[in-house]
Amino acid sequence: MQRTRLPIVLIVDDEPMSLQALRRVLEEDFSVLTADNVADAQKVLSEIPVQVVVSDQKMPDMSGTDFLANVRKQWPDVIRIILSAYTDPNDLIHGINEAGIYNFIPKPWQPEHLTLTLKNAVRLHTLQQENEQLNIELKLTAPSWDSKLQQKRAELKHRHHFDNIICADDSPMTALCQQVARIAPYDIPVLVTGDSGTGKELITRAIHYSSHRADKPFVTENCGAMPVQLLESELFGHARGAFTGATTERIGLLEQADGGTVFLDEIGDTSLEFQVKLLRFLQEGEMRPLGSNRSRKVNVRIISATNRNLEKEVLAGRFREDLYYRLAAVPIHVPPLRERSMDIAVIAESILKHHVLAYSKPVEGFSDEALECMSAYHWPGNVRELENEVRRMLVMTDSTVLGADLLSAKVLQETCGELPALDQEKTDEGSLKDRVERLEARILKQTLIRQKWNKSKAALELGLSRVGLRAKLERYGLEQDKVKNE
Repeated sequence: MQRTRLPIVLIVDDEPMSLQALRRVLEEDFSVLTADNVADAQKVLSEIPVQVVVSDQKMPDMSGTDFLANVRKQWPDVIRIILSAYTDPNDLIHGINEAGIYNFIPKPWQPEHLTLTLKNAVRLHTLQQENEQLNIELKLTAPSWDSKLQQKRAELKHRHHFDNIICADDSPMTALCQQVARIAPYDIPVLVTGDSGTGKELITRAIHYSSHRADKPFVTENCGAMPVQLLESELFGHARGAFTGATTERIGLLEQADGGTVFLDEIGDTSLEFQVKLLRFLQEGEMRPLGSNRSRKVNVRIISATNRNLEKEVLAGRFREDLYYRLAAVPIHVPPLRERSMDIAVIAESILKHHVLAYSKPVEGFSDEALECMSAYHWPGNVRELENEVRRMLVMTDSTVLGADLLSAKVLQETCGELPALDQEKTDEGSLKDRVERLEARILKQTLIRQKWNKSKAALELGLSRVGLRAKLERYGLEQDKVKNE
């Protein structure tokens, strides 16, 4: 069986412990190479087709931005990322101008944020390679290019249509998609709220590709944890000499997206200073790059998203009320996965179908017991956590069906299924005896699931005799036809 080739990432840091920690977090999704000095890193880049390089900013032989500036000159296709505990806006902007860095990851980094950033960087590298290939084709076959472009646009519209958002027929997402589909064709600001990982960006892309702007750019910007000056430069652009390190003119994302849609993610994390400048743009429909004395008209639709309650943020004085009403002409709330358990099975099946192809593993589906446990779990990380769980089950299995025994301990601990003999709705009520019995029943079923309902193995793990285990199973109503190996 051929193993899927992982994207190659080079980590450059002079601290061995930092390299080890980064490798442990990333090696599941990437082929990780490391270097503790610039010379070794350059040797790796000259010999291996690296897609993304992540460099620490503070290194003894050369700063991260200077190193990445050299990488930009010698290997311009490599996506460059800075990792640093220092957040001086001038240093960051200098790095963007000189080194052309794709993103800045602050220390201490979060594993999920780090992995997601690198996955997006790999996607960007892939798109750049595809774009270069398309440019070659354009020169060779210009007439066919227009047809291919139209075809790609049609594919994007189909892929991001509301009908392709996975949900059950009785899901609250069905009504939500119908509501959003009605407002999509109109140029009205939309604010999408909901927990992280619920699919806010899916809704946003569906709005764009269902509007008259579908053939124009769709640009996203994550506004969270970014210095004001850097965020302003990203969106509005800057003139040459606008600040220290601004050696060239930069066109902002708003101007790049002219005619299309701009998605401002994590808008609730922005500062009041930036909110004033964004409000001015929304009111006047024109922007002025940093350091420029010339305003530019820009026609974009703004869609924003946040996992915060902006109404509470307004009351607390952390978000401008006038900006809130500018952004939230149509507020849309995406419910978390725990409030739409009917979606869990269909989303899990869709995720599995996608990764079965990617991993080339002949898995047909989930067992009923696995789907029961997954549907009962509360999924605090929402769809993103569910996808990680499905991927983990897929790579761990040797069978064609993913059973409940493959689920992680945190899922099994909370989702042992319905226990017929006990009321689990009030686990913190009742006498000590009642509470102990609930705990005992849950441990029994969790162990049976993990041991694939093999009584002998379950009894051995729990330190019980087979007779004692059978008595407890009868007491708690856990005897099932699927119990194996009597």
